[in-house]
Amino acid sequence: MNVSYQWLREYIELNGYNGERLAELMTSGGIEIDIVENRNKGVTGVVVGHVVEREKHPDADKLSVCKVDVGQEELLQIVCGAKNVAAGQLVPVATIGAKLPGDFAIKRAKLRGVESQGMICSAKELGLNDKLLPKEQQEGILVLPEGTPVGKSILDVLAIEDEVLELDLTPNRSDCLSMLGVAYEVAALTGRPVNLPQANLNGSSEPASGHIKVAIDAKEQCTHYSARYIKDVHIGPSPQWMQNRLMAAGIRPINNVVDVTNYVMLEYGQPLHAFDADKVAGGQILVRVAQEGEEIETLDGQVRKLEPHMLVITDGTAPIALAGVMGGANSEVTDSTVNILLESARFDGSSVRKTSRQLGLRSESSARFEKGVDPARVIPALDRAAALIAEVASGLVLEGVVEAVSAQPEPAVVKVSLSKINGYLGTELSKLEVETIFTRLQFAFELSTDGVFAVTVPTRRGDITHDVDLIEEVARLYGYDNIPTTPIEGATSPGALTKPQAIRRELRKRLTHAGLHEVISYSFTHPERTKLFPALSGDVHPVRLALPMSEDRSVLRTSLLPQLMETATYNRNRKNDDVAIFEIGSVFHTDEETLTRLPQEKHRLAVLLTGNRIGSQWNRKAEAVDFYDAKGIVESIAELLGVTKELSFERADIEHLHPGRTAAVVLETERGHETIGYVGMLHPSVQLSNDLVDTYVVELELAPLYDEADFAIEYRTLPRYPAMQRDIALVLDREVAAGKLIAAATAQGGELLESVRVFDVFTGEKLGADKKSVAIALVYRHAERTLTDEEVTELHGKVVSNLEQSFGAELRK
Repeated sequence: MNVSYQWLREYIELNGYNGERLAELMTSGGIEIDIVENRNKGVTGVVVGHVVEREKHPDADKLSVCKVDVGQEELLQIVCGAKNVAAGQLVPVATIGAKLPGDFAIKRAKLRGVESQGMICSAKELGLNDKLLPKEQQEGILVLPEGTPVGKSILDVLAIEDEVLELDLTPNRSDCLSMLGVAYEVAALTGRPVNLPQANLNGSSEPASGHIKVAIDAKEQCTHYSARYIKDVHIGPSPQWMQNRLMAAGIRPINNVVDVTNYVMLEYGQPLHAFDADKVAGGQILVRVAQEGEEIETLDGQVRKLEPHMLVITDGTAPIALAGVMGGANSEVTDSTVNILLESARFDGSSVRKTSRQLGLRSESSARFEKGVDPARVIPALDRAAALIAEVASGLVLEGVVEAVSAQPEPAVVKVSLSKINGYLGTELSKLEVETIFTRLQFAFELSTDGVFAVTVPTRRGDITHDVDLIEEVARLYGYDNIPTTPIEGATSPGALTKPQAIRRELRKRLTHAGLHEVISYSFTHPERTKLFPALSGDVHPVRLALPMSEDRSVLRTSLLPQLMETATYNRNRKNDDVAIFEIGSVFHTDEETLTRLPQEKHRLAVLLTGNRIGSQWNRKAEAVDFYDAKGIVESIAELLGVTKELSFERADIEHLHPGRTAAVVLETERGHETIGYVGMLHPSVQLSNDLVDTYVVELELAPLYDEADFAIEYRTLPRYPAMQRDIALVLDREVAAGKLIAAATAQGGELLESVRVFDVFTGEKLGADKKSVAIALVYRHAERTLTDEEVTELHGKVVSNLEQSFGAELRK
């Protein structure tokens, strides 16, 4: 809502408050002001001029030489390049010494040899938004209405010396979607009275009921419909003062009748609509819902197909307006309109909102109905608009209002005690102070002997329905800054993350720092997708939703990987082939086919890698991701959580993963060795069905990691004594996992064996089809002294012997 400071002054005295100070006052009272815009962008010295003569420039086809009267003794000679300049016009003239926006100074000049003593200005040159001007004035110079005083400052004529306050309203404060609503708000904050506009209806004694008949079929969607009849109107431009105020509010003037409806809508917050009465068959108005297959051409020239729930205004047969949204082209007010049927009604906000959204047609009118209009302003706004149309369009208002009413809400009475107000706010307000606040709000009230206020809330404040709403009004009028601070009593403790929350946060940091992107996907999926990756799920059944949005989102997911695969496919289809993503989320498990208890919600971490790890460069080829990239991510997580020693990998055969490139992730806990996830390559058939190339995935249960994680830092002294390394190559069966060799060597070597590392694996015909050679580096060190060669040789021999006996290995010569 844009509020003109000068317009607001008509309803409330603002002495002592400029735009900035008023904005501060309203913001402190709960109505936030985003911007205070000065309409004068730097205009000085511009006055109204009368073009007395206009001749073609002798040396330029596109220039005119004008003689202009600006109220001085002599006419000014001004060279103008506008196509629409003509003799007899009243125009804004920047005289010598004047300034325009951008600090542009007007000086004496010669244009093609002809002296020019000023400048005839367009709206844009005056800093105005020319898009808000009537269409015929959006090009060329600005032509002012007849009767505008010559020599008068353009700042006064166009009301440029004004400030516009842009209100950022919350949905509950729809009362401030009007100038009167803002005036009531300022009155409450300043304690000053509101001056309401008067509607002087000096009309005809001829009854309007002879021309209009009103009926309501859709009584729930329309509770009040009223109309007036105005005849013998003269359609033309609205007065300049009205155009100025509409443009300050961001509304483009159209003609005097339509401008009045918009003006009163801004003034009262009550949307209105004017019909060409001669186009309404028999003056019959019937408010009903649309019928199947009905259509209407709206004022924007589009034909819209209506649904049976949409509320329409009809002439008894065909729709002539979308109630509360937009009028129809078949009843539009045009230059030939003579008689007006003026509508003011109360339509249900939810009905208007549904129609507006479904048709993609949002208007100033629909925005107000959606948030709620004051039912008490339906008739006052109608009378005010009728009086203005009579004034600016020379119309004759017929006697009486023709209306139909299905329900008329009464003002709400809300009770609140003084003790509750002070208890909630931590204040010690007296009865007199609270009475003063309610009086400033213009809320009628009665005070009982036990200190309970029975407040009658005006219908314009539909947001006040409970005692806490009244307490809020007291708080903001008393001043939030005046409410005393109250120290917290009792034992308190600082807030902190739980251990699982902290772990998830650290996991996100580690993975994003490693170059992966986090995704957040639906917890709902297709039933067929739950059949993928059952290894961690066991024998589970997907939980079906009672009201799914679609079959593709009809069950709760049992694994995170299907959604990551969908994300990868989506990216690859859009030429983003290198995908490294992860998700931390919940899966849902139940072992029941018919759900009788809540499913288990389990936290999981899933990772997906596909494409290249490193893109091609001028000095190197691209490197595709492989199994060890995915395995390295798991090892990095283990290091982060302090479970490196407890975590191991075992070869596994898991459905939907590659049989030779998959490992189970095993965690050693108090309960024993527990499989908490897997790392591997998608099975080629799964990759093919999802349009993926080689893709590697990880999925881990987080609950066991929550239990075993240890963020304590273990410090060790730097080694003071040298180490001794022995390398061996063992020939053994291909089925023997290298990890078992490392575990066996570590157990046999004890404290003196510092590290065991596999540095080569070799296969070939010389070894045999089912054999492989594993090369291992073993490092020995004593923390307190230097080991002798004999000690190392003896211990190393025991390690080798144990490996040979345990795995049937042979030492390769």
